[in-house]
Amino acid sequence: MRPVEEKSVSAAFGAAARRWPERPIMQVLPETAGIYGIAPGEMTYRTAAERTGDLRAAFEAAGYRAGQRVMLLLENRPDFFLYWLALNALGLSVVPVNPDLRAAELEYMAAHAEPALAIAVPSRAEELRAAGEAAGVPFGVTSPGEPLPAPRGEPVFDAGGAPEDREAAMLYTSGTTGRPKGCVLPNTYFLEAGRWYSEAGGVCALRGDVDGAGERMLTPLPIFHMNAMAYSFMAMIAVGGCLIALDRFHPRSWWTSVRESGATCLHYLGVMPSMLMGAPEGPGDRDHKVRFGFGAGVDPKLHAPFEARFGFPLMEAWAMTETGAGAVIAANREPRRVGEACFGRPGPDLEVLIAGEGGAPVDPGAPGELLVRHAGADPRHGFFSSYWKNPEETASVWEGGWFHTGDIVRQEPSGDMVFVDRKKNVIRRSGENIAAVEVESVLMRHPGIDAVGVAAVPDEVRGDEVFACIVAAGGAEAPAEEIVAWALERIAYYKVPGYIAFVKELPLTATNKIQRAALKSLAAELLADPATADTRALKKRQTA
Repeated sequence: MRPVEEKSVSAAFGAAARRWPERPIMQVLPETAGIYGIAPGEMTYRTAAERTGDLRAAFEAAGYRAGQRVMLLLENRPDFFLYWLALNALGLSVVPVNPDLRAAELEYMAAHAEPALAIAVPSRAEELRAAGEAAGVPFGVTSPGEPLPAPRGEPVFDAGGAPEDREAAMLYTSGTTGRPKGCVLPNTYFLEAGRWYSEAGGVCALRGDVDGAGERMLTPLPIFHMNAMAYSFMAMIAVGGCLIALDRFHPRSWWTSVRESGATCLHYLGVMPSMLMGAPEGPGDRDHKVRFGFGAGVDPKLHAPFEARFGFPLMEAWAMTETGAGAVIAANREPRRVGEACFGRPGPDLEVLIAGEGGAPVDPGAPGELLVRHAGADPRHGFFSSYWKNPEETASVWEGGWFHTGDIVRQEPSGDMVFVDRKKNVIRRSGENIAAVEVESVLMRHPGIDAVGVAAVPDEVRGDEVFACIVAAGGAEAPAEEIVAWALERIAYYKVPGYIAFVKELPLTATNKIQRAALKSLAAELLADPATADTRALKKRQTA
């Protein structure tokens, strides 16, 4: 039996550890180790199993029970996976926390997820503790290597039934209705991600044996997203490979990391190829072992030049937090339609419908919303289970038996899917989804703001940037820099406006709702206005 044919994430890991005990499962490069203040080097499956077993025993002794949740704010450190595996073995779920989140966001997440505990890097422990207190769910907070406090509260989700259906994690994703939604992800979600990747073949074929060892996958993507947590980690478990997680993407040292790690494959987002192509060409451009890159959003103009320069294909793919591998589409078969925003064609496990405004199929080749479902008896197989505490939204996205993605695509006669645009009012900045309504709700708390509308404007490097149209309170305009500094204390830096323009009024409907299309047009016009403040340079990741 292959590891991903087990019934839980921890069981899959256990099977892999028994099969490949001396292979490395994770590596920390010196640069990442220096940034985090941890030891560099590799960890074998055997060592990971031993450390996971010790953690599991400690949680069990401290009274933690199936059905409870634990928040993890551990950045891209190996400890994240060790705690996840230990908790999964006991039937608990983890809630990964984006380290860029600030007070208001942490308080919301704490109240919504109702965790029994939080495990955080020491510099963020007090902030998480304060968030729990403010949210009315005072949970204990500890850091790796410290004793475990007693759990807070009772189980919050049903941990009975088949282990594959049990919640393994809850990831938060931005939507169009304001607050982030908690996507409940069962064990099957992660197992299917590993199975799909290990069987995909073609351009992204993973090999169980590479010179007597396993694949080596390099990712700079955040572990609190499904890409690294589900696809990367579970794929390596499936084939006995090693995951090398960087703290983040560093353009200047990227190729050094690629060479030092011995990476045979890597994951990317569209902003990365753009930055790498901006560097001077050199003799080391092809000095690596990489066979393919797996990602999304590469600039079509740079797709072919990147492959020609660096010597490996960038395989574009499509999936969402909600769909997982239940509905993944990848351009892993030749011809890949390089440079055409093509993300491949649906496989036999997936059904798709390109729908118009009324939900009816569009004419062949015409753009429409992508609706998906898994083929077979269970259309939701491999998908998220539900939005936590939000059955109405869960039912809405599954209206008519299809999952409504909100992405506008067109399908060509060959079956190839081409991305057109996003239907949802979401700003996509450097791979992060930002809900305009969420940013607006925070900015409205500023005493100098009477009304605000947030829209996306194009950014050559990051795809989108956040543009805020602000109606000043009493006509007195607060300095844009002060508004940004205020916002940086409350929300993640990437959500903070990169441009601020003061306007007399916002475009509204008859019922006083923001006219989103008109707002986007207004933002595009104001982008060239000398009075618009460019605050992008102030958007810096907070260090504590």
